[in-house]
Amino acid sequence: MRYRHLFFDLDHTLWDFDTNAKITLQEVYEEFGLEQKNVKPFEDFYTTYLKHNAILWDRYHKGFITTEELKWKRMWRTLLDFKIGDDEFAKKISARFLEILPTKKALFDYTIEILEYLVSKKYQLHLITNGFEKTQWSKINNANLAKYFTHVITSETSNCIKPSKEIFEYAIKKARAELQESIMIGDNPDADIQGAINAGMDCIFVNHINADPVISCTYTVTNLRELEKIL
Repeated sequence: MRYRHLFFDLDHTLWDFDTNAKITLQEVYEEFGLEQKNVKPFEDFYTTYLKHNAILWDRYHKGFITTEELKWKRMWRTLLDFKIGDDEFAKKISARFLEILPTKKALFDYTIEILEYLVSKKYQLHLITNGFEKTQWSKINNANLAKYFTHVITSETSNCIKPSKEIFEYAIKKARAELQESIMIGDNPDADIQGAINAGMDCIFVNHINADPVISCTYTVTNLRELEKIL
């Protein structure tokens, strides 16, 4: 085998963030009576949240905002678009969102099957995620993924953020792996693919949404089943 250590991203690669977030946002929307506060319809609230979440994750990846700012400002900015400028209210909803979200279990098609396949092929599997330590472990455990991974490296524990090469170097060292026997598998062209390239690491772009590729990578797949053709 060319590779021995496979480093996966979690959100949007294995764990279906958008599906799980939508279910969770529906719950907090109802719990906090947002419709009665003229935050409506729900679909507008949802798409507005996704927009601000993407913007602030990009700023977080680039080191412009802190973890704590990301956690609540995406909700604060969303509510501002509905003319609600209440910091404490936004923080309460954000805290509840982060409490509920990791209990959701939706995975992309073929996630369990591909992990079983890779384990049967004697690969060592690991996770590299920019998510929050407590939240990511809750997702992993609730979705019954923990047994597949030897190491879980988060940006909080490593003090590095993808696409910084340092988080990949930290992960490889923690796994006691060699660079040439390691490959990164993720959906984000900037955080996962450019990050792996920054570290001199081979990479597989999991292009679930058939986006136009903007960065050259070692391999590209459009679904997890296609990993069997590579690994």
